[in-house]
Amino acid sequence: QVQLVESGGGLVQAGGSLRLSCAASGRTFNRYAMGWFRQAPGKEREFVAVISWSGGATYYADSVKGRFTISRDNAENTVYLQMNSLKPEDTAVYYCAAGLQIGVRPGQYHYWGQGTQVTVSS
Repeated sequence: QVQLVESGGGLVQAGGSLRLSCAASGRTFNRYAMGWFRQAPGKEREFVAVISWSGGATYYADSVKGRFTISRDNAENTVYLQMNSLKPEDTAVYYCAAGLQIGVRPGQYHYWGQGTQVTVSS
């Protein structure tokens, strides 16, 4: 199994920045793609960004493109989500996930973190 532990969420004003981190442990020798998803109250979980195991390929949702950056440090088994120019509509619980293939649907991922709350005030 793979265990994912997230950190870095919090309260920030609109226009501000946050960096989320997700540390992986367990069966980390597999070449997992790592994705970030978010879920606001009463809404479906939605795709945010994904990065391949090598870091050579990334894909972003249109709603965050140009504002968010996903990266990973395989030596530290950690994936990051740098969030800039935050908007109130970015408010959600953010989850990191590991999967065997790069994808944009939650069902394509096998392991999930506990989630970290991001709140953007206006």
